[in-house]
Amino acid sequence: MVLEQILIAAFLVSLLSFVGVIFLFNKKIDKLLLILVSFSVGALLGGAFLHLLPESLGSSLNFEYIFLYVIIGIIAFFVLEKFLYWRHCHQGKCAAHTFTYMSLFGDGLHNFIDGTIIAASFITSTSLGVASTIAIALHEIPQEIGDFSILLYGGFSKKKALLFNFLSALTAVLGALFVYFFSFIVGGLTTFLLPFAAGGFIYIAACDLNKEKRIHHSLIQLLFVLIGIALMWLFKFI
Repeated sequence: MVLEQILIAAFLVSLLSFVGVIFLFNKKIDKLLLILVSFSVGALLGGAFLHLLPESLGSSLNFEYIFLYVIIGIIAFFVLEKFLYWRHCHQGKCAAHTFTYMSLFGDGLHNFIDGTIIAASFITSTSLGVASTIAIALHEIPQEIGDFSILLYGGFSKKKALLFNFLSALTAVLGALFVYFFSFIVGGLTTFLLPFAAGGFIYIAACDLNKEKRIHHSLIQLLFVLIGIALMWLFKFI
């Protein structure tokens, strides 16, 4: 049953790669992205501080090691973004670059890690798995729009961009399967992955929380960040 939940969650997150088509039909994509990104920031912060970290702190692991793993998660996601060309683009039109295939590789690795987080969360508990999947999914929506735009401006056709983006997203399923089966061999794997995932969530949220110069945009941003946090808080009682 746990394996089924993991596979369904990872595959549903992978399907979000097709959300990039919104870019083709919505000319006001930047305004929509402000709301989506702000909402995902709140969900990621809520997922990290209200679900992943409390679950980690309730384990037998020493508190110092838990926060060390959080730091490792932050650094790992920094390296992934800066050195493996995982582009953190949340604009309607992202600048094309010569590293389009490297960007796909970086996204694939990022999605693989998402899959490991989903699996580790469901292995711990169904409620934690659902909360982590929702937080990841809410982040993936604006992220996939940005990824799709990079591929288009890098010279890909619309069909090719959708196909390659989906193939990159499917690595989440591979990551999920890897952790599920590897957890039977390595004891305490999820104990490390949960605070690591929290660090990743915190890093992504911090990167996405842009400083808006226009006050009304800042207020919209704050509102949807709080709504995202509130959503994660509500999931604690489901």
